[in-house]
Amino acid sequence: MATVQPFCALRPVPEQAATVASVPYDVISTQEARAMATGKPDSFLHIIRPEIDLPEGIDEHDAAVYEKGAENLRRYAERAISLQEETPSLYVYRLVMDGRAQTGLFGCVAVAEYDDGTIRKHEKTRPDKEDDRTRHILTQRAHAEPVMLTYRDVEAVDQRILRVQDGAPLYDFTADDGVRHTIWRAVDPQPFVDAFATVEKLYVADGHHRCKAASRVAEALRDVGTDGQPPAFAFFPAVLFPMSQMRLLPYNRIVYRLPASPDAFLEALAGVGDLEAGIPALHPTRPGEVCLYLQGQWHRFALPETRRPTVADRLDVARLSEWVLEPLLHSTDPRTDPNIDFVGGIRGTAALERRVDAGTAALAIALYPTRIEELVDVSEAGLLMPPKSTWFEPKLRSGLLVHLFW
Repeated sequence: MATVQPFCALRPVPEQAATVASVPYDVISTQEARAMATGKPDSFLHIIRPEIDLPEGIDEHDAAVYEKGAENLRRYAERAISLQEETPSLYVYRLVMDGRAQTGLFGCVAVAEYDDGTIRKHEKTRPDKEDDRTRHILTQRAHAEPVMLTYRDVEAVDQRILRVQDGAPLYDFTADDGVRHTIWRAVDPQPFVDAFATVEKLYVADGHHRCKAASRVAEALRDVGTDGQPPAFAFFPAVLFPMSQMRLLPYNRIVYRLPASPDAFLEALAGVGDLEAGIPALHPTRPGEVCLYLQGQWHRFALPETRRPTVADRLDVARLSEWVLEPLLHSTDPRTDPNIDFVGGIRGTAALERRVDAGTAALAIALYPTRIEELVDVSEAGLLMPPKSTWFEPKLRSGLLVHLFW
């Protein structure tokens, strides 16, 4: 059963919340972070992307980067723009994007439950990214950013979340991307703790590398004395959303070079499945359908059913690899193939068109979004999703509630 743990958050004072809060570290590059933090000395980007405060060109894995992040976090904690909670609390976090609300519970979850599979994963983590996050957490002695988890809807949790929202929020602001962020403190966290004790599984939606890094940190610090109490580093922060509220966008593909002419590629594709050329539609309208853009035109292609055995093979992204990327583009591992790139669905199909029209890519492929139920089915089967299968929106803001273990 799932554990949800209240914690004493380091957080900005209410009037500084919008100034401090930032996008997560992994949705922007160092260059983008530098630009976004220009003229914003209080932005949390200085903590999660601390290389922006060092000379340009520095390796983001240089020891000086990790030390700078820790220094910036300590300075932030000492300044009047932040406060440290003295009472462990849980929080309700609501995001509103394009008029649609998504509301979850912000607390800590147990590393042991990630390790034993109560928190189910679906993505293969990369050692280099694990190493990076682990070093940041160990150096800062803090989990600076939450992960996003989901669970099967529980009526008792839904009702308690609604009641918390009747009170005055700690924060309520609209970020520069138009997403509104509102956070309330749950006055009595115990009913939430009890309700989640009936939840059998949690599922990682976004933040696999942060989960794995939290596990590695707990292992590295396992011999640190804690006077018999569960150590703070045995937990890490997460926002838990019911499955019914999760919004997934597609993770689209870009192909830089075709192995043959565009006409020859389309001819080969028509030999694999149903191809409709020259369509006006810019995105798939149903599962099992992809849209392809090349030479200034969109084409619709119906993916054949998989010939492979697992539930993961039935996903559109897996069928795309099986029928198109592998046989026609000779790409056996899109994760490492330099000829394949990925574009989050939040950027829209216009971004795909621009890449092809500019000549920087030969082909763009728009997919239908993976359903949250498909992700859960793959997780339950103990399998991994194909790389870049899901793009979750809206994104959580970093810096609003930080979990320290100083």
